[in-house]
Amino acid sequence: MDKLWTGRFKKALDSEVNDFNSSIRFDSKMAEQDITGSIAHAAMLGKQGIIAAEECTAIQKTLSDILAELQAGTLAIDPAAEDIHSFVEGELTRRIGDTGKKLHTARSRNDQVALDIRLYLREQIDAVFGELKALCETIFTLAEAHKATILPGYTHLQRAQPITFGHHLMAYAMMFLRDMDRLSDCRRRMNQSPLGSCALAGTTFPIDRDYTASLLGFDGVCQNSLDGVSDRDFVVELSADLSVIMMHLSRFSEEIILWCSWEFKFIELDDAYSTGSSIMPQKKNPDIAELVRGKTGRVYGDLMTILTVMKGLPLAYNKDMQEDKEGVFDAVETVLQCLSVFTPMLKTMRVLPQNMKHAADKGFINATDCADYLVTRGLPFRTAYKITGEIVGYCIENGKTLEALTLEEYQSFSEAFDASVYSHIDMAACVAKRTSKGGAAPAAVEAEIQWAKDRLQALCSRQ
Repeated sequence: MDKLWTGRFKKALDSEVNDFNSSIRFDSKMAEQDITGSIAHAAMLGKQGIIAAEECTAIQKTLSDILAELQAGTLAIDPAAEDIHSFVEGELTRRIGDTGKKLHTARSRNDQVALDIRLYLREQIDAVFGELKALCETIFTLAEAHKATILPGYTHLQRAQPITFGHHLMAYAMMFLRDMDRLSDCRRRMNQSPLGSCALAGTTFPIDRDYTASLLGFDGVCQNSLDGVSDRDFVVELSADLSVIMMHLSRFSEEIILWCSWEFKFIELDDAYSTGSSIMPQKKNPDIAELVRGKTGRVYGDLMTILTVMKGLPLAYNKDMQEDKEGVFDAVETVLQCLSVFTPMLKTMRVLPQNMKHAADKGFINATDCADYLVTRGLPFRTAYKITGEIVGYCIENGKTLEALTLEEYQSFSEAFDASVYSHIDMAACVAKRTSKGGAAPAAVEAEIQWAKDRLQALCSRQ
């Protein structure tokens, strides 16, 4: 297949250089988008009288046939083609001759590839958005079922205060809702058409850029032709958004890995989402969560790749920008793959409330409530804090819990104590009292779930 740029050159490209220069092995993913963009471009050329109506019809019909054959698997992409644009144009010209050569009027591969990647990534954003929606809905269901299931909350991986499993899960729902919000914003900024920017300076032909933008579902056009072909901010932004999603999935995976260990045993993963050991028959390994945690690193690497590629490029298009695709394609595919297994893993896991409650009972996580109790009895908080700390030290020395101390023991530390302290430090009561908005009380968690459902609906409506 002849190169689109052969007119200036007298010598064939070296075969190794040709392989090095070619992008067909990865930009073939954008075949549908390339053809869709070309059909819209042809429609505009016909509308503006730049090509004849019958030429427009022939180009559009043939492009549609090529797309249908690619989708059906009856037409294979030529691996010797320089890129997907060359393949499509070459196949079009092979079928309808010189008429096919008119398609590239008022267009460059520079604005063509900028268009293709925007169209492709727009679809991928929608796919990731849908997976995150399913994950949030799964979390809502679990959180509703466990809004009163007592769990020790941690800071520094040390037992801190009593919360509920539902409350803990909803923290992740908030992260994923923010991820969806970021994706939506990224999509909005991405949704501007570069088509018509041509190589860098626009064109002398009387094109209608707004028309092609409308046909392709864009909100508008890139306002500067130099920026239209050289902007890859949307690739950087999406790569960053995907990295944050993976960070959240990795944090969640880390907790799942801890929770299903014998040291915690708060949950048990379903057999369908676990693996065993080749030598230790008792093992049930959380490999899926570990792989999600591990794959986070490659998505971070994809972000660093595009940042590094773009950091020193002068305007406008440079061949370096061919490196904009593989990284973001990999990042998108990795995130989609991780979400597709993470959500059902979460949905099918078995929660072990008794183990959660047992852990909560052993960690003095109601100590803050004991101090708060003394504050309600008139003591300054710092004084109450000190007294409670002394009581905890006493319990540790004597192998007791706060609930097991006698009233006489409490009163040896402060006369402010009376029998009402026991109802104040009861674990369920400790949780139930945290009714502040966003707090751990079952009623507060219920309100939080409803807020999150409303927020999810609003995000989906905006998408």
